[in-house]
Amino acid sequence: MEPYRAILLPGAVLPAHLAYKALIEALGPGVQAVAKELELYKTDEPPPGWTLDTEIDGVLREADQRGWQTFHLAGYSGGGAAALAFAAKHPERLQSLTLLEPAWAGNWDWSPAYAEHRKHYETLEALPPEQFMPAFMRLGVRPDVVLPPPEPGPPPPWMAQRPAGIRAFLRTFKDYDLDRSRLAAFSQPVFFALGGLSHPDEYGEVASRLSRVFFPDFHLEVFPHRHHFDPPHRIEPGLLAEGLLRHWASAEGRSSSNTATKQPDAAR
Repeated sequence: MEPYRAILLPGAVLPAHLAYKALIEALGPGVQAVAKELELYKTDEPPPGWTLDTEIDGVLREADQRGWQTFHLAGYSGGGAAALAFAAKHPERLQSLTLLEPAWAGNWDWSPAYAEHRKHYETLEALPPEQFMPAFMRLGVRPDVVLPPPEPGPPPPWMAQRPAGIRAFLRTFKDYDLDRSRLAAFSQPVFFALGGLSHPDEYGEVASRLSRVFFPDFHLEVFPHRHHFDPPHRIEPGLLAEGLLRHWASAEGRSSSNTATKQPDAAR
């Protein structure tokens, strides 16, 4: 049996190989999984004119270089927004779509609570670097969630790119044309992983809106003890891997009985 082919897009903070190392191990040898770094971070500064289309082109190049005419696509946070945009523009290339709390899902049909919550992101632009990341992280979780302090010692070199990268995502979200009609025509299976401790006015609203308006084959899986900054692909990779293998088996019309070998999670 041919292995599953999957491209995994990270968010705007952790590099792809760090974000998905545990999940790729949990998925096992029956999956050809590629943790693809964002095009956003291929240079020290965001490329001129960068938008979600830049990430779409990068995914196409990755798949074409591997000879993958079709594949499964998964994306977390900013990478989830890019994956959603890819599904709208190139549905014929996808066997399935996985959304791990996408950071954005179009500029239509916002609930009043979501619209109010998004206003807080506009205040990030004026913050100095030392305040930017803590404020950004606070917006992604429930108000009562205690976020861990920064790790001691100097930050890794790649962290210097992240505030500019996050700002680039926030700018493209304002005017990117995510084609609603093309999303409405997307018929392949969609898997949405939602953290129970993530901010409900943001990620919970996105899940509800997408399931209500689009995607006839939509599966929502809630991870009650996770939030946007300790997501299941890093903290409960074995559990997420089981869900993804079932999702991919369904998309390809396979039996899921022999697709998963449960791996121990890093934490529960």
